[in-house]
Amino acid sequence: MNHLWTPWRLAYVTDASAPTSGCIFCDALARPDGEPLIIRRGRTAFVILNKYPYNNGHLMVVPNRHVGRLSDLTAAESAEVMSLTQAAERALESAYHPHGLNVGLNLGKPAGAGVLDHLHVHLVPRWNGDTNFMSIVGQTRVLPEELPQTADRLRGALAGVLGAES
Repeated sequence: MNHLWTPWRLAYVTDASAPTSGCIFCDALARPDGEPLIIRRGRTAFVILNKYPYNNGHLMVVPNRHVGRLSDLTAAESAEVMSLTQAAERALESAYHPHGLNVGLNLGKPAGAGVLDHLHVHLVPRWNGDTNFMSIVGQTRVLPEELPQTADRLRGALAGVLGAES
């Protein structure tokens, strides 16, 4: 067995102060504005970093309301989820200059949803050659940037795309 030493993750795995409603997105949204992973709050949706990213910059756009299907979104929620997804695409391109992006939804457990019943759109920056032996052979992801740095970078990029008060 291989071990990868990551002492900066101790605070995350031992965080006993985190709310536990059963939904990570509802819990994050209920936290004060200081929630470090939320990088943008809208009227009906928000943008949050993935705690277990596939690549640096992996984020999600989530409706505020706990809803599990696209067809259950109101017109306003649907519009803001898509608008924030478009803005996140532009922000990721500005902040990271990826060669491509994976953008998608996993609806239901058989489709790969890790969080059931709270819709979320994943955006994952991709680069030519970003799959390497660590992921394939070592079953380990290597991320060169810590989540607080990613949050700062993307908050600035989203503010640039959307404007500070939009």
